[in-house]
Amino acid sequence: MSYSEEHDDTRARSVPAQTRTRLPDQPSSPGRPPHSPGRSLAAIVGVVVLLVAAIIFANQARDDNDGATGEESPENQAQPTSPTGELPVDGSTNGIPSGFPQTEQGAQSAAANYAVALGGTGMFNPTERAAIVNTISSADTRDELLASYDADYSPALNADIGLDADGAAPQGATFVNRTLPIGSTIDSYSPTNAEVSVWCSGLFGVAGLDSRNPVRTSWFTMRLTLVWEDSDWKVVGTEQTEGPTPVNGDNRISGAEEIAEAVEEFGGFTYAR
Repeated sequence: MSYSEEHDDTRARSVPAQTRTRLPDQPSSPGRPPHSPGRSLAAIVGVVVLLVAAIIFANQARDDNDGATGEESPENQAQPTSPTGELPVDGSTNGIPSGFPQTEQGAQSAAANYAVALGGTGMFNPTERAAIVNTISSADTRDELLASYDADYSPALNADIGLDADGAAPQGATFVNRTLPIGSTIDSYSPTNAEVSVWCSGLFGVAGLDSRNPVRTSWFTMRLTLVWEDSDWKVVGTEQTEGPTPVNGDNRISGAEEIAEAVEEFGGFTYAR
């Protein structure tokens, strides 16, 4: 008698008897139900939930241990490529940061901020130029520095760039002169004197349809000699050399209108290491 006739008389009466061959990988028990995808999915979800719970518990335990010992976990520690140093100063004079600490880092922060001030549009205006120099320079060299800068930033230079005597661009054009410190290094240091080199990138030119001097980028290094005076670092002298200059990228060159809009939209920064 076949398997169906022995265990299912009703089916035997309606369907002709057949001979069934059981393959080796089929279940040996005739009453075992087929594999249920729903049950497997539920089992997988349960395992995942348990794993997530275990991870959360382990992280909480690690955080508690770190808090108890006062040590930071590796992911919270400063990495070698991260900016380093103290918080920026919170004082300023004539819009220029001031009150830098009497340390090597303080001298570097002062030099970076002074490079920004000396490399801005204000240097092309006689009144603003005097205010900048008087703010950042040493009393012993102030008059000499101002006379030197007055000679460099002459009315003839303004006219050659396309500016008026006050350093203003023609109507419909935007004058751009920004210095962007990339990094700094101490060349020499004592508590009362320091020489700091600041590697910079710059933007310079007049953004306008009829401009003879479109905005260009430049790379240069400013070396500032500083002295500790009146509880702050002050400039004794400056020098500027070309480079280091990286290879130009493949960026699309923007038009004068786009540059002008960017300069008006994006404000400049003050810098402190």
